[in-house]
Amino acid sequence: MIVAAVPVKDLSNAKQRLVPVLSPSERYLLARAMLEDVLAALCGAGLDAVLVVTRDAEVIELARRFAVAILEEVENRGHTEAVALAQREAVKMGAQVFLTIPGDVPLVTAEEIRAVTGAAVPGPGAVFVPSRSGFGTNAALLTPPDVMPLKFGEPSFANHLTAARERGVEPTVLRLPGLGLDIDGPDDLAALVAEGGYTRSGCLVSAWGRHLSSPPSPYPTQMPLTSSPLPRGERQGEGGGQR
Repeated sequence: MIVAAVPVKDLSNAKQRLVPVLSPSERYLLARAMLEDVLAALCGAGLDAVLVVTRDAEVIELARRFAVAILEEVENRGHTEAVALAQREAVKMGAQVFLTIPGDVPLVTAEEIRAVTGAAVPGPGAVFVPSRSGFGTNAALLTPPDVMPLKFGEPSFANHLTAARERGVEPTVLRLPGLGLDIDGPDDLAALVAEGGYTRSGCLVSAWGRHLSSPPSPYPTQMPLTSSPLPRGERQGEGGGQR
């Protein structure tokens, strides 16, 4: 049994780093569209259960349109705590595999999600998908669901690899172009418009017809191309050369 979880705090106050380029109503609409894109991909991936972890009434209403389960939080305690709650729920449900992805990766596809779940191993294992910057963790798949705790916030990707190995688990790393793009800053919006015309989010931002620009980011928007061998336990995602 594979259970996936998407933690969502609320839509009205989402994406504060986009304040310089988007109005409050635009940030709300974008957060909503991104969650719809993520849920559509998850629902098309053939998983056994999808949980939306939230206490926000608007998020609950939206999630119910996708016929996914709601795991209500008593209070907003942050992304890490929401994922931990979902891990415990997955154990109660008898899941063998637990997957979590955020609600702000609108380019994710059902094929990418299947690539992640397909990388699961029969025994204790962990699969991680880094953000394009290489610092964040945009997907984590655990077998069993409680094989290790997860803690988010950069540099969570490197921290998760270390934490897995400390528990005797050699992690698998997948670099996936769609799942790797989380929308946090203006540069990410430009990438969304360039690459995500097929998504609700990409169409929305493109329709605003605004030239999106920002000072150069200290981190690359995309993973650098390299001809060097992939690190131990790492392989390229299916159908996804670096973009």
